[in-house]
Amino acid sequence: MSETSPHDVLIVGGGVIGLAVGWRLRQRGLSVCVLERDAAPARQTSRVAAGMIAPVSEASPTEPALLTLGLASADMYPAFTGELESETGLSVGFRRCGSLFLARDGDEAAVLDRDLAFRERLGRPVTRLLPSEARRLEPALAPTLRLALDIPDDHAVDPRALTVALTRAFTRAGGELRTAVEVAALSVSHETVHGVRLDTGESLAAGQVVVAAGPWSGQIAGLPPTARVALRPVKGQIVTLSDPAGPGLIDRVLRMQPGYLVPRGDGRYILGASVEERGFDTSITAGAIFALLSDAIELVPGAAEWRIDELNAGIRPGTADNLPIIGPSPVLDRLLWATGHHRHGVLLTPLTAAIVVAAILGETPPEGAEAATPGRASVSAAAPAGGAAEAAETAAALAAGPGVEG
Repeated sequence: MSETSPHDVLIVGGGVIGLAVGWRLRQRGLSVCVLERDAAPARQTSRVAAGMIAPVSEASPTEPALLTLGLASADMYPAFTGELESETGLSVGFRRCGSLFLARDGDEAAVLDRDLAFRERLGRPVTRLLPSEARRLEPALAPTLRLALDIPDDHAVDPRALTVALTRAFTRAGGELRTAVEVAALSVSHETVHGVRLDTGESLAAGQVVVAAGPWSGQIAGLPPTARVALRPVKGQIVTLSDPAGPGLIDRVLRMQPGYLVPRGDGRYILGASVEERGFDTSITAGAIFALLSDAIELVPGAAEWRIDELNAGIRPGTADNLPIIGPSPVLDRLLWATGHHRHGVLLTPLTAAIVVAAILGETPPEGAEAATPGRASVSAAAPAGGAAEAAETAAALAAGPGVEG
């Protein structure tokens, strides 16, 4: 068994969160290695995210802590993406496009009115639109539209472009990215994590280990039962569409019940997303795709002429209280978590990186970070180590909270 020279930090998981944490740590001078099991970064959850930066739309009035985290991270996005693009010369597709929240009938209109009141209580910009007013903003909308809300401070980013830019920023800053490597177990002794062991038998030592492996974070072997976190996999199916006529038919994000349509600004559109409690199953099903397409075409009839470029399914890491799990383990020294983001992973990327960096460097955490602490009772779990089948069974047994895609 071989052992390499130790790093200051090992990060398990090369999605947008793991890469962002690694980039920020390299900027502070720490030696960092990101370990990704796939052949390229962000081939799982990050790859199939829609990329909406919409904190109020992504939280309900019963989730004030999640709203606080989302608003704080959304406020960081312009500077975060601007710095990333400046350092890499790459666009991340950040668009200040706003969104329209749409209703097709009386029940959906009642939901919009409640959302309107919620936003007004928060002091967030929102305008109630008649159907004719909504169609002046987006002429491609169907005449059967009942009501709409104009939400100008919702934005969007392209998660795939964000991944490419984060990868370049991290490696240019001197970070080590190892792909196609499987972490077999964490190396733990005397209630302290000392590194990881790969499935090849190689051992990697580190001063700190950050687990940012999305819904697979709870599967890593080597942890005592009391040190595990409770995650459940939440499946989501999405469709990537493209308009042969080019960009311009829809400019804003369209939010409908229960899905959304996100324009990339170049003629591509992301249509999503189903919310399914089916373990780690990533099969594409006709019913889910049909429902998504039917809703989109009902609201944007011209979408019937678009091409279907991709059908994808991803797995979100859900928690019982819908809050992420970010920060030091309360059980094991030198272990940090950055997982459990459910539908908010892309939105919370800048804030998650800031929380983890502050924890590692002993600095004051960002305001609101305590809501995501791994020490809260709702995220503790005595989950067995094992393969995907065992993990799926364990996750299915965990408390399943409501969730919608964002």
